[in-house]
Amino acid sequence: MSLEIRRADVHDADQIATLYLAARRRHLAFAPLVHSEPDVRRWVAELLLPAARTWLISEAPSGAPLGFLSDAADERDEGAWIEQLYLSPDRVGQGLGARLLVHALARLPRPLKLHTFEANAGARRFYERHGFVVQDRGDGSGNEEGCPDLLMVLRDKGL
Repeated sequence: MSLEIRRADVHDADQIATLYLAARRRHLAFAPLVHSEPDVRRWVAELLLPAARTWLISEAPSGAPLGFLSDAADERDEGAWIEQLYLSPDRVGQGLGARLLVHALARLPRPLKLHTFEANAGARRFYERHGFVVQDRGDGSGNEEGCPDLLMVLRDKGL
């Protein structure tokens, strides 16, 4: 399988939203989706894509997205954030997330930070394999879902 990573644009919004919703339903059932499907689609098109750098991974040439990663500069200090990393539910465990993360690691400054739900053990293991460590724990009061979360940080160049 030949894969490509490319920058997403507004034309990808519907496919990204569909992938996000499917991944949330399958892998984050413990975290309630607090917005309606139309609101999620609007968020992707009007906020996520314009505000963050979003990268898609797909089968070449330019097939449907198999996953996406959004990153953003840290406006408070140096470094960057991974805002979103989601894969098509039937493609988890095939190295796609690692490919997206390696792509991000090659271009983003450190420290690189992200939040993940504490109950998302698979995501935590994934990020720890790539050098991220838990820096802080939240009780859920800082996210819309109300679920305990982790702040994970990568300080060195990692991979």
